[in-house]
Amino acid sequence: MKSTIHRTILPLLALLAGVVAAAPQAARPAAAPPSVAPPMAAPPVIEARNWVLVDFASGQALAEHNADQRIEPASLTKLMSAYVVFAALRDGRLKMDEDVLISEHAWRAEGSRTFVQVGTRVPVDVLVKGMIVQSGNDATIALAERVGGSEPAFVQMMNAYAQRLGMTGTHFEDSSGLPSPTHYSTARDLATLSRALIRDFPQYYPIYSMREFTWNNIRQENRNGLLERDPTVYGVKTGHTESAGYCLVSSALRSGMRLVSVVLGSKSAAARESGSAALLTYGYNFYESVTVKQAGEMVLKPRVYEGAEQYIAVAPATAVQVVVPRGQGATVTTRASVRGPLLAPLAANTAVGELQVDVAGKTVARVPLYPVAAVAAGGLWRRMIDTISLWL
Repeated sequence: MKSTIHRTILPLLALLAGVVAAAPQAARPAAAPPSVAPPMAAPPVIEARNWVLVDFASGQALAEHNADQRIEPASLTKLMSAYVVFAALRDGRLKMDEDVLISEHAWRAEGSRTFVQVGTRVPVDVLVKGMIVQSGNDATIALAERVGGSEPAFVQMMNAYAQRLGMTGTHFEDSSGLPSPTHYSTARDLATLSRALIRDFPQYYPIYSMREFTWNNIRQENRNGLLERDPTVYGVKTGHTESAGYCLVSSALRSGMRLVSVVLGSKSAAARESGSAALLTYGYNFYESVTVKQAGEMVLKPRVYEGAEQYIAVAPATAVQVVVPRGQGATVTTRASVRGPLLAPLAANTAVGELQVDVAGKTVARVPLYPVAAVAAGGLWRRMIDTISLWL
């Protein structure tokens, strides 16, 4: 009986298998190839003595050459002069519509000029444009004397701000950038200063992309030819002396990612512009920005002692972004810590911890963490219980 069943069923199964095999099958989409990061290329060869390319948001250096070597900054000095002037405007110690008396010292300034006349009064707005667009030494000194009382006092302010910003390789001797053995900076410091200028004074940053302005019927043009070549470039500043060579700090914004390049000691204006363009293109071609944490996004929720709340979320005050080689976002890791036991009351603007961001095992950013809300002191019972807990 069993053999009869086998002789009957097996041919039927074979027939069915053949029918199924012969039936047309729906085409399946080909499996997508695994995502592969594009190969990295070496940074371009730049015709300059010193250069660096940094990410604006994180300050990461993406490419560099002799970035910490002391150099003569020439008129890039005016980046710090502008920073001090902008701080005075922010604090109300100076007004854009205020008229400034032009001294003989400012009028006799060497080098590039805005053509202000001794004994006349010129609006701060015009002097600021003269300092930035025309790179006028006379306009810069006039502003320095107004803000500092004298140019030497203003220079002291410049050096003090340089220290605050962490420009450890910089020392200024004048406000406009005349050559001096004790007047120096570095490519990295100038990138740090440029980032601070854009970050701290965004309301004045558009002046750096002005092509020209007119004062006393004199049309004065911006020497930064990169503004004409690349619509994504917004400033920042040119510089040149015989000893410093041709220098250019540039900033570009593409797809929400801002990069800053510093090129120093080129042999011509065309070379500094081509070198800057090559660096920026390299950065955008081979790197991408990754948002690690949004502003106010909780990182930790640590214990708070002696407070009305026992736990409080801590977060960065601003968005945390880093730049990684394209396709390598998965290599970003973070570590967060809190500085000892937290005791109430806690203000919302008090840094209580740190978020460390690593890319491929290398630390690229350290960001302070703040309570998302203030924590008031707790009641007597809570304070007593928590005090005992801390003792134990």
